[in-house]
Amino acid sequence: MTNYQKRSTKQMARGFTLIELLVVIAIIALLLSILMPAMRKIKEIAREVGCKSNLRNIGLAVIMYLDDYERKIPHTRNSNRHRWFLDDNITYRQPGTSDTYWGIYYKDYIKGQTKIFGCPSFQTTVNTRLIYSYSGSSKVADSSYIIKHAAFGLNHHSRARGRNTNDIYRLSEFIYCLDHAEPRPDGGTSDCLHNNNSPGAMNLTGYRRGGSRFYSYRQIFRHNVRYADDDRTGGRTNVLWLDGHVTSIEETTGDDVPLSWYTGDKKDRW
Repeated sequence: MTNYQKRSTKQMARGFTLIELLVVIAIIALLLSILMPAMRKIKEIAREVGCKSNLRNIGLAVIMYLDDYERKIPHTRNSNRHRWFLDDNITYRQPGTSDTYWGIYYKDYIKGQTKIFGCPSFQTTVNTRLIYSYSGSSKVADSSYIIKHAAFGLNHHSRARGRNTNDIYRLSEFIYCLDHAEPRPDGGTSDCLHNNNSPGAMNLTGYRRGGSRFYSYRQIFRHNVRYADDDRTGGRTNVLWLDGHVTSIEETTGDDVPLSWYTGDKKDRW
């Protein structure tokens, strides 16, 4: 073997020096710092797409229900919590009973696919503490199960309860359900997006700083979150309208949300 060949063999066997390894690691770290925010954004976009898809499927179930029940929206009565099943995890709860989720009215139209009432983004919020707690050891009392099967809040304004859709001004401008920490917002400014058509007033007062449910504010405008403030996300909420289409509403104090979106009455428009 020639001296040249010996030198080449030694150089090939030498490998990386410590400095070279540190440079490679630094480059990888730099690339990751650039890519990770983009990857998180892509993941959230995928989660929001999944959320909207679930809402559209709920919309189909609602439309089928209305066709079968003379266009009358079900009055959910006491169904104001998150649970689908009794403690045996098999038997559906009775509609209108305490602790029951409002989605139970559509169980015959979703073929047991309760996960369509879940929102992937809700499962990743900073605080997934539910506004209601449940006793028992069954999975239906476990918050980690609940957030995957009961993540949307029903419009339960007094003018929306048991309403015949033929009496609603525009179905495309009537909120049926939306991303919310409350399973059944009852229609007031304490838990709804409107501020009672009072410019400058505040919506969601029960969820804002000083409210009893302040810890759950970030669960509402939970898509495309940009800020870490406890009372500001810079995000948006997804909404299912009664005609079946789904859109987003940017974080708002209520000035751009007319009361009519909750009541269905033309007189409540701006």
